[in-house]
Amino acid sequence: MRFSSKTVGLASAVITVLIWTGFIVIARASASRGLLPMDIVLARIVGASAVLLPWAWWLMRPARQAGEKVGSLWGLSPLPLSQTVQTGVLGGFLYAILAYTGFFFAPASHASVLMPGSLPLWTTLLAWWFLHEKVAASRAIGLGFILLGGMLVGGASLFKAFEGGEVWKGDLLFMAASVCWASYSVLLRRHGCDAVRATMAITAFGFVCFVPLFALLVVLQILPTQLHQAPWSETLFQAVFQGMGSVVISGITFTQMVRHYGPVRSTMITALVPGLSALGAVWFLGEPLYWNLLVGLALVTGGILFGVRQAQAVPTPALAVPGGKP
Repeated sequence: MRFSSKTVGLASAVITVLIWTGFIVIARASASRGLLPMDIVLARIVGASAVLLPWAWWLMRPARQAGEKVGSLWGLSPLPLSQTVQTGVLGGFLYAILAYTGFFFAPASHASVLMPGSLPLWTTLLAWWFLHEKVAASRAIGLGFILLGGMLVGGASLFKAFEGGEVWKGDLLFMAASVCWASYSVLLRRHGCDAVRATMAITAFGFVCFVPLFALLVVLQILPTQLHQAPWSETLFQAVFQGMGSVVISGITFTQMVRHYGPVRSTMITALVPGLSALGAVWFLGEPLYWNLLVGLALVTGGILFGVRQAQAVPTPALAVPGGKP
């Protein structure tokens, strides 16, 4: 049974938004259960590796049979070693460590603004700095809205740090995670990497480097873990949702969404994630929604939509690709 391109694009958009929204709500809910941040990172990497590593090995099989030297990490990564290490550190376990640790300090509503909400800001700044991309005035205004929204949320928690609170730690971790993912995105653009192959590469790097290091630190009793005490069902759920869902399925559906709607309209669709995840935190987790969070969400969402809609009005030259199609 074959579906139309419109159906595939719409289904991909819905699945992507739902998984990205669920990632924030579920990660915050997991912080009050048995597993520690590093345990969840391990489950994420193992879950994604169960799908992506055999896929990557099979993907490169014809080239290996032809005698070509492809990939790295003993055939687990389809990218060269230098690109695998760079993207793996930023987009692999470092992003996951910062994000999941942040949920143990700050609520999901803060993550909604400071992670997916501020991602366009950091990506634009890094692309301007490293790739010398120009920033239109309209886009700069939208980024200004995003910056104000982030300051309303993160700045309030920083002021409360003097009162002994720990929310500010989570906010800083969320912003650092967003910077890591933005850096990963810029690296992909610099190297011209395919999204699926890059996801395979960061998963392979995490499996080869993080998993053995995690096991060593646990054996030496340097790194605490709750894997032996938590129910196996919780660990399995984290591996399925955080690994197979957040990494594999959403990675594929996001790529399909961009193919159908284009990067501009796709960004407008994913602008729903901050607001939906914040509302999900209120509905499912009982988190309060203060005025600064509401205004911050409005500014961030409005900044994303304003910047993207203005960018859509500016014609961009077509890029030549193999086959002669723009």
